[in-house]
Formats: sequence, structure tokens, C-alpha cells
Amino acid sequence: MSVSTSAWLRAQAHPVRGLLAAGVAAGSTQAVLLCMGAWLMAWTLAQAVLAERGLAELWPAVLALPVIALARFALGVWQRQLTFEAGAKVGNNVRRALEQRLRELGPRWAARQSSGDIVTRSVDGVQALVPYYAGYLPQVALSAAIPAIILLAALPADPWSALILFVTAPLIPFFMVLVGGAAARASQRRWLRLRRMGARFMDALSGLTTLRLCRASAREAALLAATGEAWRKETMAVLRIAFLSALVLEFFATVSIAVLAVLIGFRLMWGTIGFAQGLFVLLLAPELFLPLRALGTQRHRRMEAAAAAEDLITLLNAPADEVAKDAASKPAAGFAARQVALAFEQVCFSHELGRRVLDGLDLAVDAGTALTLVGSSGSGKSTLLSLLMGFAIPQQGRILVNGRNLATLDIRAWRQHIAWVPQRAHVFHGSLRDNLMMAAPDADQTRVQHALQAAALVDVVARLPQGLDTPLGEHGHGLSGGERQRLGLARAWLRDAPLLLLDEPTQHLDAATAATVDAALQKLAKGRTVIRIAHRLDRLADDARVAVLAGGRIVETGRVDALHAAGGVFADFLAAERAA
Repeated sequence: MSVSTSAWLRAQAHPVRGLLAAGVAAGSTQAVLLCMGAWLMAWTLAQAVLAERGLAELWPAVLALPVIALARFALGVWQRQLTFEAGAKVGNNVRRALEQRLRELGPRWAARQSSGDIVTRSVDGVQALVPYYAGYLPQVALSAAIPAIILLAALPADPWSALILFVTAPLIPFFMVLVGGAAARASQRRWLRLRRMGARFMDALSGLTTLRLCRASAREAALLAATGEAWRKETMAVLRIAFLSALVLEFFATVSIAVLAVLIGFRLMWGTIGFAQGLFVLLLAPELFLPLRALGTQRHRRMEAAAAAEDLITLLNAPADEVAKDAASKPAAGFAARQVALAFEQVCFSHELGRRVLDGLDLAVDAGTALTLVGSSGSGKSTLLSLLMGFAIPQQGRILVNGRNLATLDIRAWRQHIAWVPQRAHVFHGSLRDNLMMAAPDADQTRVQHALQAAALVDVVARLPQGLDTPLGEHGHGLSGGERQRLGLARAWLRDAPLLLLDEPTQHLDAATAATVDAALQKLAKGRTVIRIAHRLDRLADDARVAVLAGGRIVETGRVDALHAAGGVFADFLAAERAA
């Protein structure tokens, strides 16, 4: 485990130091009570066997033993509660940090990642940290505190036995260090295999329909099975190392206790040690090695946490998109307006691989007007919407909103003025009401009903078994494609934003459903600034105002009928579409 990983793991423990310290204190108090109980037991047996004292004289000591046992049990339960709470809090803190970081990285960064890999790191990776803080980390402290308490208790009873225990106890951590390298490498391989398996499974699940249509589902299932088998082998390799190391630790602990028992036996025969003292030390000897052996069995938790932490650190330190860097370096001004006018001035933008998408783009959109963007695939239409939504910023030029530079605005306040309807509206796992109200959590029932009517969703809600409270599966299972798009429209109605961005929401719908959605869009667009991406040019009205993107610039603007008659780039696009 690298120094940075160790430092990061230690840093996560700072907020729960009080809980961990209380857990270690509870465990140490158990050790003190253990020593008291062992002495009482040894003394009681010595008095009963050698001094022939009866129960009437020994009953206080006999009665104290179950009281001590109950106190130790209560402390043990409390210790586990404290350490588990500490582990759970660390997991929650890291999970919140990851969620915040993913929001900062933005959807453009997420689109370049494997969703399965992110899920594996965020779920399994965080979960691997909990046993480290709930089990391993407290055990490290107890492995030092408990043997020290037992040695201090054994020293006045029998210094020679205490010396033997002091010499043999370090053998266990010594051999733990010897096998630690192999265990760490095995855990790293297992975690890497788990990440790959999770990424492949999520990707296969997302593309299951495509796999079935291409008759490739059986092949993908075989690949998943092979990946799962490889992960099983890696897991068994880790367990094999853990079991073998545990066997070695048990062997040395047993040998140490046996040597101590033999020496005490001979010394009892020679009369150089009392029965109570010898029995007391023999009772304490297994308890001295117990926390060290427990530490050895928990080392795999440390290895798993270290492997997961390296990936979590990489994710938390991932370079953010330009928009996040810019927002962090400039003071953001608030924004509030009921009308939005937009202007692009010499805007340039390139993707990570250096491909220039927008090259000195100039465009103006007056408040309350509608503009349709057309162009070939990859011409920068979606990039333009991403720039407007603040998912990226121009490398050159600027975007003006009501005359103010978008880069100086509070991005969250600006996004409150945007309603976005994509090609496929995403539906989350939850009820229809949950998926609708996310657009405006404070909306009252009147606004909700208005949005449903405007998006032609009233009949859909009426036929659902639980109405708005009907649960929907991830990606909208339970709704047709057209119904999902109308849900996206209802969100836009409910949001009631002055800027409406449409990424051709009728692209994948049949003609009848597309006509219904288009009619709702026309109502929604009234009085708003609208920028729409069009992929099907033959659906555009003759009086629609369009801007043609080519070569990273706006090459034509005007009404559809005028551009068609002019025979320019727009006319060529339209002719090519009709010919196809």
C-alpha cells in the first residue's frame, strides 16, 4: 500500500476518531476485566483445591465471575456498535464526497467513462472501506493495547512467564508482514477483476436489447461467465493466502502457549511458582495471542480497502472539465430573468483529442424567438447545447446571456432558467410522480395537473394502476417510448423556464406520437427562447428559422422556404435526406 493511500485512509478516520477511541477503550476495559476474572478464577480454584475452603467462604469470588463475564459481554456489544458506526460514517462521508465529485466532473466526463466501472467503484469500493474502519483499524490498536495490559498483569504474578510471552508474541506480526506482500498483490488482482466484471456486466445490461437483436446475447453471456470464473479464481487465491497465513499464525500461537505450559508445569513440580500464579498466567496466555491472531485474519480487509482506496483516490482526483475549473477560479454572479437573449461571439471549442468542433462561431438568438440548428453529424449541434447548459466552456470567445458573459454567472442559478428535452427522456427508478416532480419539487397539484394536460399524459396516468404513484423501472420500463418523451415534456412544462433546449425529442417516435409531441412543443415554446436540434429536415415548417452548422461555423441562417429556394448548404442537406 503506497504512502498516499495510507495517508488517505488515515485522513478518512479523522471525523470518527472519537468513536474509534471509544471502541478501543471498551476493548481495553474488557482486557482489564479479563485479567480480573482470570485472577479470581485461579485464586478460587487454588483456595478450593489446595486450601480446601468451602463455598460459604468463596461465594463472593464465585458470584463476581458471572458479573465480570456479563460486563465483558456488554462492553463487547458496545465496542462492536461503536466501530460499526464509525465504519458506516466513513462510508457515508466517502460516498457523499464521490457524489459531489461526480457532479463537479459533469456529464461530459461521465459520458467518457464506463458506467459499470463507476458503479463498481462507488458501491463496492466504498463498501470495502467499511470493514477496514469497523474491524481492522480498531483491531490494530487492540492488538497493541490488550497484550500490553495482559503482560502488565502477568509481570507481578510471574516475571519469567511474562518474559516468555513478551519474546514469543512478536512472532505473529513478523510472519504477518512476511505474507503481506503476496496477499496485497492478490487483493489488487481481485479488485481489478471485479471492476472489469462490473463494467462489462453493466454495459451488457444496458445494451441487452441490441445484443438480442444482433443475436449476440449468448456470446456475451459466455464472456460474462468467463469473467465471473476468473474473478472466482482470484477470490479463491486471496482466501487461500488468508487461510494459509491464519494456519501459520495459529501454529506459532499454539507452540508459544505449549512452551509456556510445559515450563510452568516443570516449575510447579520444582515448587518455584505457586498454583494460583501459574494457572493465572496459563489462563491469560491464549488471550494475549487472540487479538494478534484476529489481526492476522482481518488483514485481507486492509488489503481490500487499500485496493479500493487507490481507485477511489483516482476518481476523487480526476481532472475536472473546464467548466468546473473555471467556476472554481472566478466569482459567480447570480442570474434571474423571465426573458433570455443569447449571443455567441467567436466561440471555439475542441474535444480532448484535439478535433475542433466549433471554430469562431457567431450566432444571435433574440429573446422569445425559436431557432432550429441543422447540420451533419458531428458538426457541433449537441456541443452548442452543452456549452449553453454549462457542461463545457469555450476555449475561445464568449457566450452572452442578456448581455452578460455566461462564464461569470452562477451556473446553478443559470440552469434554473433552462428546460431541456433530449431525444430520449431518462426515467429513473421510482414512481411517475417522483420522475415528474424532480423538475420542480415545490410544485403544487394544480401545476402538476396543468403539466400533465399540456403533455397529453392525463390518459396515460388514468390507465396506470396507481396513477402518479405507479412505480416505474429504470429507463422507463412500464412506459412506451412516446410516453417517456411526453414525461420529458411534462417536466419542461413544470419547470416553466424561459430557455427551452430541444435535442429533436421526436426523432425516435412514430408519426402519430411525433405529431402529438410536436403539438405540445408548440404550446410550450410560446413566449420562450427556443433552440432546437433537427435531424429530420423534412419535418420543419416553411416559416421555421434555421441556422446551418458546417465546419464549426454558422454558414446559413433564415427561413426554411427561403433557404430551400436559395439552393445553398441547407438545400443540399434536404436533397440528400430525401434521396436517402
